[in-house]
Amino acid sequence: MVAGVVLVPSWSAGAAVTDDPTVDAATKATFQKLADAVFTDRTQALVDDGKGGQDKQGHHERLSSRFSGKVRVSGTQSRYEDSALTQLRGRKDRLRQLGEKYSSGATTVTLDATRVKGRNAKVAVTESTTLTYEKVRGNEPKNTGFQAHHELTFQADKHGTWQLTGIRDTDDGVAVNQPATPPAAKPNTAADDGNPPDAPRASTARNAPAKPKTLTGGTYDYNAMAAYAKKYWSDYNPAYPNFNGQGAGGDCTNFVSQSLKAGGWKHVPGYTNDFHNWFGTDQIQSDSFIGVNEFSWFALSSKRVTSLPYVYQLGVGDVLQMDFNRDGSKDHSMIVTYRSPQGVPYVSYHSTNTYNRSVASLIASYPTAYYYAYRT
Repeated sequence: MVAGVVLVPSWSAGAAVTDDPTVDAATKATFQKLADAVFTDRTQALVDDGKGGQDKQGHHERLSSRFSGKVRVSGTQSRYEDSALTQLRGRKDRLRQLGEKYSSGATTVTLDATRVKGRNAKVAVTESTTLTYEKVRGNEPKNTGFQAHHELTFQADKHGTWQLTGIRDTDDGVAVNQPATPPAAKPNTAADDGNPPDAPRASTARNAPAKPKTLTGGTYDYNAMAAYAKKYWSDYNPAYPNFNGQGAGGDCTNFVSQSLKAGGWKHVPGYTNDFHNWFGTDQIQSDSFIGVNEFSWFALSSKRVTSLPYVYQLGVGDVLQMDFNRDGSKDHSMIVTYRSPQGVPYVSYHSTNTYNRSVASLIASYPTAYYYAYRT
């Protein structure tokens, strides 16, 4: 959140700088405050009744537009942020149609590292955001939250004014307030026998027939799966490696597998690249334990899951996967950690670290993606 924004005084008007400008502690602090403003703007675009001034279109005034002087947003990036906020407001409207609203939001940004080379600066930050669910149906969870990592690019002009020229999301996931840009297409993963099982796509229609699930007393403890995900969605379990930022897919399937293991899924040892095997420790993991597509192949071929025809049939401990590009290769894995009595599943995942995000929010953000629902 941005409160009492303090700006570093402007450099003397018209004064040319012959040496590369330095980045002192005050400038770094303003980098952080500007990043905080940018991501707070994005969060507030999703809030049903945000606070603050409004522009001529009735939209809340951008906090990032208040920055001037030594650190500010470039014209090109400002136009991009305008476009991003328009997209997020559209997402808010789609969510409202799906029966979901956020009554408030809070964003804080911490500065992790600053690298300066000449007149270019790379600033790594961590964003932590919480959105409070408005009680539209009455049984929504209290809130949804996430952590995201970004790299901001600043360039200094001849007068020493640092301008924000770009933002790159360094996680391999999707944040609630992130403009929807599906990841680049990647080649399909080859299975060892060339004949992996295909998962049928799940419908996103709301009129899904009932598919109740018993959470305790069976082979698996689904509440234990949800409890594990709640415990480790932001604080990673040191008993496993962390694949966040390590390439396509990140840590999402690793996190889902850990949660399933906590609820009773047993190892199937063997070669790591054989999708019929499934195991994961701090030293070694099968491809099916950490890979999105390989997990689907193992889960279906082992009959540990069955495919659900509707995403709204998902229950606690079930798994949801997405193919953002519809290229036949799945991109993201999530586990259900809550289901409202009105039939809305909420998922948690790594890369970007997120807790209790509704399926409705995913559909509103990625309406053209393919979805795959698995009953565990």
